[in-house]
Amino acid sequence: MSSNHHGSTEAQVFAIANQKGGVGKTTTAVNLGSALAERGSRVLLIDLDPQGHLTVNMGVSNPDDLRLTVYDMLCEHNVGAEDVRLHSPGVGVDFLPANVELAGAELQLVTEIGRESVLREKLHPLLGDYDFVIIDCPPSLGLLSINALVVATDVIIPLQCEYFGMKGMEQLQRTIDRVRVKLNPRLRIHGILPTIHKGRTVHANEVLQEVSSHFGAMVYPFQVSDSIRFAECPLVGMSILQYAKDSDGASAYRKLAEQVLATR
Repeated sequence: MSSNHHGSTEAQVFAIANQKGGVGKTTTAVNLGSALAERGSRVLLIDLDPQGHLTVNMGVSNPDDLRLTVYDMLCEHNVGAEDVRLHSPGVGVDFLPANVELAGAELQLVTEIGRESVLREKLHPLLGDYDFVIIDCPPSLGLLSINALVVATDVIIPLQCEYFGMKGMEQLQRTIDRVRVKLNPRLRIHGILPTIHKGRTVHANEVLQEVSSHFGAMVYPFQVSDSIRFAECPLVGMSILQYAKDSDGASAYRKLAEQVLATR
């Protein structure tokens, strides 16, 4: 792997967060990671969603067969991140896998002292190995998402262009503000990524305008349109950048990577 330091020695950590499911979090984590790796950055992806979609997209055909996962790392004192780490040749990144077991982590962590920062402690030894760490958060604002926000330097929020997509934003922003005040003062929202579910509909464009007028410069100046190609990627264990390198989707994630590299 080529190492290309951007001045800072410790990884910049991105949480891809939105408590609503199906808005493109996993797609964004996988393809941003792949686009950064394509540019020579050393990237670690973390699957923090019990559904394990990111893990499947990394080329693990059956996550339930994995011996060690993020669940073990978070809940067992003697399991470190390096014990769980795998490499995805198809996407060109390292990753920490998850499966359905992770659903039990929230309950187990509740009794831990410092339960909000278990992920930060476990990742600490690895942060020097990477330029970027990208965390695919679960579709809730529970303890797993809080752990992601505590270790993160930045949050990217994929926002589906639908009216009810806007409602949850306030709740998410409140959570981010609380974490910033109490647990992680350097946390910032890097940007809001409009994901458009149904192409260029009038409705999607209206919502996009509303999002832009409400959040201003926080909204990236490009969108990711839904495409069947995204659904096909996990089946082949690739990112959109390898699978359909000239597609609109690949182009959007390359733009996102440029925005991320520009703020390094």
